[in-house]
Amino acid sequence: MNDWFEAEQFVEQAHEAYEAGRWGEAESALRNALELNPYQAEWHFNLGLTLEASGRYRDAVGSFEEAAGLQNDDSQSALMVAVNLLRLEEPAQTLEWLERAEASDPKSAAVQATRIDALARLGRHEQAELTFYLGQELDPDYPDLYAAMAESLLTRRQYDKAVWCLREAARLDPHLPRVQARLAYAYAATGRQERARQLYLRELREDPGDIDTLLDLGCLLVDMHRYTEGGEKFRRVLEMEPDNTDAHYYLGDLADRQGLNEEALVQFDVVLRLDSTYPVIRVQVAEQLIRRGREGDFKTARKHLRAELLELNRDPKRFEADDLAELGTRMLDADQSGDAVGVFGRLLERRPNDATAHHHLSVAYFRTGDVSRGIESARAALRLDPRCVPAMFNLAVANMRRRQLARARYWVDQALRVDPDDAVLRRLRLRLRFRVGGQVVGWVVSAIRRPRKRTTS
Repeated sequence: MNDWFEAEQFVEQAHEAYEAGRWGEAESALRNALELNPYQAEWHFNLGLTLEASGRYRDAVGSFEEAAGLQNDDSQSALMVAVNLLRLEEPAQTLEWLERAEASDPKSAAVQATRIDALARLGRHEQAELTFYLGQELDPDYPDLYAAMAESLLTRRQYDKAVWCLREAARLDPHLPRVQARLAYAYAATGRQERARQLYLRELREDPGDIDTLLDLGCLLVDMHRYTEGGEKFRRVLEMEPDNTDAHYYLGDLADRQGLNEEALVQFDVVLRLDSTYPVIRVQVAEQLIRRGREGDFKTARKHLRAELLELNRDPKRFEADDLAELGTRMLDADQSGDAVGVFGRLLERRPNDATAHHHLSVAYFRTGDVSRGIESARAALRLDPRCVPAMFNLAVANMRRRQLARARYWVDQALRVDPDDAVLRRLRLRLRFRVGGQVVGWVVSAIRRPRKRTTS
């Protein structure tokens, strides 16, 4: 048996294994074939498809690159390199390979659809929209164009336009992966929760084991306060993937909403052990420890928050603005006000018009004893939100401590105009009245005791 015939047999075995979903066997057979003949672009391409199917996107990129290198005008291999680079969150490199794919096939709508995805992930949404119109000129009935454009629109919270794109994509291809689920997400974002639930169920009828759809549906059910049903969806995911961090996290969040502190702590701790880089998971663990309040919990919580701060210093780009807000707030809860100052400072670099962040920064400053900066930050919060009662309260207390009682009284009165039923503000006003009354009495007594000047007749 010569090498050529043996290699062909391996390729046939790989094809049968691939069709049966036996990715390991298919990979092994293709590698055996390529050892005998490493110059077959088609075999490298098939190996790339096999690795992609098994979720090994980085390895798939290598195989598709080999195929593209053996056949320079192969648009499909270049496109598959781009698709898998996008899965690896490398949109800039994706665009480079799409240029190569387009050079070989300038009329490919698939290239344009992938380009929309890459541009959107880079935040270049106007270019993504222009690419969408160019793609429509090439093939107005290509469903992936509409699905890709919808993702850009969803990112910008243009939900009505996204709904239109997704409905077009579903009309052109009702079996397009997750199109009903994405449409459901858009409907949920606009408050049409029941319609969204029905669409998620329709998607699951097409693919009952779709984990992303199960997670999305579970989150929707929780938002609808259907906690039992939501929990069932998360547990179904764990039946298929026991180590799914998202499912454990959502179960922890669900337990937290229901006031089940111990259950929430267990689930969040599982997430931390499975993936210590999961967004702000240490913060969630710390919050539950602070709430539980057992001996040693407070110390452990502060340890987790310090570790999260180290991670922020190491890789700040990994933290979204909301993550910084959560970390800073929990640091205030844990009496780590000095660290909280730095965190809220970073948050305000990203969201300078966030009144709540200015207020929390003022609290951190007050707690560290920096009253002047605390007052400055509280005033900044009020410039952005003139009805921010907590900022007014803090200004009142700060001025009381400075013995500037008239200014303190002013801020209490302002706060009570916004929230006249606030019991804390009423108590503070009463304290101020006693302080002011005490000052008047003290002044009168001192005036009586002051010796009078003698007058001459």
